Amino acid sequence: MSFSDESESWGITKPSFSNGAVYADLDNDGDLDMVINNINDAAFVYRNNLEEANSGSGNYLNIKFDGGNLNKNGLGAKAELHYHHGQQQVYENTPFRGYLSTIQNIAHFGLGKDSLLDSVVVRWQNGKKQTLKNIKANQLLKVNINDAKENYTFEQPKINTQSLFKEVTRSVGVNYKNQEPDLADFNYQKLIPHKLSAYSPAIAVGDVDGNGYDDMVIGGTSQFPAQLLLQQPDGKFIQRDLLPKGATNPGGHFKDEGLLLFDANGDGHLDLYVASGGYENAPGSPFYQDRLYINDGKGNFTEAAGALPQNFTSKLCVKAIDYNKDGKLDLFVSGRVEPWNYPKPVSSMILRNDSKDGHIKFTDVTPTAAKDLKNIGMVCDAVFTDFDNDGWPDLILTGEWMPVTFLKNDHGVFKNVTDGTGISDKFGWWNTIAAGDFEHNGRTDYIVGNVGLNTFYKGTDKYPVYITAKDFDNRGTFDAFPSLFLKDQDGELKEFPANTRDDIIKQMISMRKKFQNYKSYAVATMDSVITPEMRKGAIRLKANMMQSCYIKNMGNGKFTMAPLPLEAQISQLDGMVVDDFDGDGNLDVAISGNDYGTEVGTGRYDAFNGLLLKGDGKGNFKPLTLQQSGLYT
Repeated sequence: MSFSDESESWGITKPSFSNGAVYADLDNDGDLDMVINNINDAAFVYRNNLEEANSGSGNYLNIKFDGGNLNKNGLGAKAELHYHHGQQQVYENTPFRGYLSTIQNIAHFGLGKDSLLDSVVVRWQNGKKQTLKNIKANQLLKVNINDAKENYTFEQPKINTQSLFKEVTRSVGVNYKNQEPDLADFNYQKLIPHKLSAYSPAIAVGDVDGNGYDDMVIGGTSQFPAQLLLQQPDGKFIQRDLLPKGATNPGGHFKDEGLLLFDANGDGHLDLYVASGGYENAPGSPFYQDRLYINDGKGNFTEAAGALPQNFTSKLCVKAIDYNKDGKLDLFVSGRVEPWNYPKPVSSMILRNDSKDGHIKFTDVTPTAAKDLKNIGMVCDAVFTDFDNDGWPDLILTGEWMPVTFLKNDHGVFKNVTDGTGISDKFGWWNTIAAGDFEHNGRTDYIVGNVGLNTFYKGTDKYPVYITAKDFDNRGTFDAFPSLFLKDQDGELKEFPANTRDDIIKQMISMRKKFQNYKSYAVATMDSVITPEMRKGAIRLKANMMQSCYIKNMGNGKFTMAPLPLEAQISQLDGMVVDDFDGDGNLDVAISGNDYGTEVGTGRYDAFNGLLLKGDGKGNFKPLTLQQSGLYT
């Protein structure tokens, strides 16, 4: 379901200070008219001209409820209309519409061109229902509780036995609860659209103790240590600290933002890479240094001091692949953000595995193996994948204010080929990516998660969302101004700052003098807030695609992008797993999402409960209900 602003086309354009509205068929012509109450002013009465405009071609049905002597108006009764090959409408008889506002006590249904209904089912609160068949349209249908003779119930089985998934968290002994300090990123930059410190805890899965069962590592912080959940043969987990008490552990304010279990030294045991990130420490802080822990094969980890090159970027994800085909797993590590300087692009890196004779060593070869990763952007996720089927693992990146970025592996050297993919013009807040051959054609396709459509920030090709950033007042702070297109007083779309006057004054005190009252700021476009002269030397990024999408691999390095179903657009998507969950031979997608770290004026993204998209093998996806999937996150 989606909505569009039809105020102007419907003739509701007069400004007013209103506090109540009701609708009713005031002239008995079959469509609903409207009355709006105004404070210290005459009420508005809007006549609905739909019937006249359509020459009476529309049909309707009104229902009047009689619930007996103790409920004369039948409050709480429910009516279902069934018509036109399975179409259905439902109405619950609760006519109250806000403070001191009540609509007419009649249920009104618009039926379009349908003049005959298959059935009308009315359910009363006493557990009885009545079914009326072959009901003609364009009438007032009166229903009475005394005519309801059939029993009904809304009760459902207490346990869903038909879903694909069943939650077993408690039954397998997993009682982990994340703990970490709540950092107010907005104290560093007042206008950023969301926090950068709220992406933990990271998690990695693999058999670390060699018993044949997958275990879990959950990232920690300097205050709350990382946890290891070891799976036993009975399927239950035993939880303990990742590192033994007294083991060397970095002090200060570190945070584990990305985890990867992989065999670093070729001994057959899964070792652990920890990517450090967050937003609390200043740029270049040594607390952003990553760590590598070597596994003895029994789930005991020891830090490999000096195995990693120095890198003090705030990071998020880490992926492993043998990119140069020397038989050893190498690493990609994403640069997420420069703390306190959002949205400056940062560099990601390729670490070549140069371990030899038991000596573990990774070398930063980015300048020679992937020079295009320098200041590539704010990377959120990545996947190694052979997108051109040449036998060499390529790299695809997703990030904020970026296009989905393709780096081709040319015999051990990564080259940015995004411009030739056909989708290089789709800039988004891309958070996550998952790969799979969804069409059984031998080419790998991709699902990419975005912020979705249920957001204040609406970006399109014609009207993108922007962010403009620079130390505009030379006070030593990086000022980032999000902006988007909104209607001005004349109804014309103009670029306006996204934040309120109070917020921009907190970021730049000079704005108090520039906009001395709320009225002057209310009509100020972005060009008057941050003038073209001020923008010289500033970072100016855009996002014109906010929907989560399916990327189809057309072959020869070409791709197309299509939005996922609406059920995947109601909130930000953050993580995905691709597999054939229902065993029908086609790949499906399990998705998690939401973000509670948005700035307060936007409101948090919390509408998502998890989703399973069932693939049909042709690149199409059907959203399963919670009852069908059992997936609830």
